[in-house]
Amino acid sequence: MKGIVSFILDLCQKKEGTEVEFKSAIGGFPGSFWETYSAFVNTKGGVIVLGVKEKNHHFTPDGFTDEQVDKYKKTFWDCVNNKGKVSHCLLMDKDVIEGEFDGKKVLVFVIPRAPFDVKPVYINGNPNQAFKRNHEGDYLCSKEEISRMFADAMVLTNPQDSRILKNFSLERDFDQTTIRQYRQLFKIKHEGHAWNDLGDLEFLQRLGGYRVDQETGEKGFTLAGVLMFGTELAIMGVMPRYFVDFREKLSSDPNIRWTDRVYPDGMWEPNLYQFYRRVLPKLFLALPTPFQMEGVYRQDETTAHKAVREALVNCIVHASTRLYEGPVIERYPDRLYFSNPGTMLVSVEDFFEGGHSICRNSALHKMFEMIGGGERAGSGADTIKKGWADNKWPVPEIKEHFGQNDDRVELTLRLVQSTSSPGKGTENEETRVKTRVKIREIIGRNPEVTILEMAKEIGVTPKTIEWHIAKMKGVEIEREGPANGGHWILLKP
Repeated sequence: MKGIVSFILDLCQKKEGTEVEFKSAIGGFPGSFWETYSAFVNTKGGVIVLGVKEKNHHFTPDGFTDEQVDKYKKTFWDCVNNKGKVSHCLLMDKDVIEGEFDGKKVLVFVIPRAPFDVKPVYINGNPNQAFKRNHEGDYLCSKEEISRMFADAMVLTNPQDSRILKNFSLERDFDQTTIRQYRQLFKIKHEGHAWNDLGDLEFLQRLGGYRVDQETGEKGFTLAGVLMFGTELAIMGVMPRYFVDFREKLSSDPNIRWTDRVYPDGMWEPNLYQFYRRVLPKLFLALPTPFQMEGVYRQDETTAHKAVREALVNCIVHASTRLYEGPVIERYPDRLYFSNPGTMLVSVEDFFEGGHSICRNSALHKMFEMIGGGERAGSGADTIKKGWADNKWPVPEIKEHFGQNDDRVELTLRLVQSTSSPGKGTENEETRVKTRVKIREIIGRNPEVTILEMAKEIGVTPKTIEWHIAKMKGVEIEREGPANGGHWILLKP
């Protein structure tokens, strides 16, 4: 019981925010509960504390009786399993917790993030009543947001970039220089490959840039083909607000906005392949390049180079083609920043665990993979983490930002050597050891424990737990199954 009390006190200390909502039930089970449920599962998950009134950052418990606790639990389970009320039930028994606050009974609901293939989660049997969480409130999703969630739910069977475009011509709409450069690189990577003898149309078809719909017989160039190899005019004809952007900010002079920039300025064909060719070398300039020998050849590429290449390709191929803005890459003296439109299709925790990658644009991913520009599905996170760990740089940071037309994923790779991580502060080695011992003890008691629950029990932030787990994985612990529904395994020390 002490654990739940400290848990609620911590929530009260944070006040209401993106991941926490307090609701009074004096007048009965609140109808707004379901809007918040929908908002949490469609965003990043969160916690609803039922039975606490918040006003001006002061928290007062309703004071449930045992009968009310039983009644509200029954109401919750009846409604959440009623498709006419909620489209998907995502909670298990362990996610509904009875607790006490100031000696009064409350109910705590730990709401998980919904898997990409069940979104949007809506209420009252109406797909137009889907909500999201933004700052301190729930808001009704626009039709465009709902459409994007339905499209994301279908990416495994209908990737966004597989759409067949009408009335496109290889001679008119594709940049021949881009095709030639790509094929030259492909030939270097795959000497003797059968595709090297194909004509351009057949070659693009093998890559997914041209396809035939087996059900309808429709055939033509795909969105992936045009984005990767197309001319600017062709791309703008499909995506009028298409824009890719690399910004270098290395000067401390406030009058100098950029020290370098790559964007569609009319001087080059800004398809994704040409953007990749121009930006990658500029990112590599930020990395140390020791002199290495591999046999009789000089080998300049390090694990950090592989990490940066993976980060750039990830940013490009995971971008939602249904949002207005495109990928943004920035280089600073102390960090590299990658931002792409759209939300993550797996949780941040699943991404860093590896093996759980879902790609919106599988044809684009294949095109980059075939020229050494991306790792196989699910291993990209390991490549990025290793590159940074080998240089003793801080753990890569991923953030998601949710907005009505501005969902974005941001990856920051810091270049300053550090023995600690963001979120670790001044924690010394003795404290780190104690924290990891506590993590092992908690997992030993409850292999299904979540990062949030561990953070609450130990009294640290979830980011701190994530940092320790990243260090412990493969040495002290392992994870089996996804973040929602999997479990931890203790390894012999």
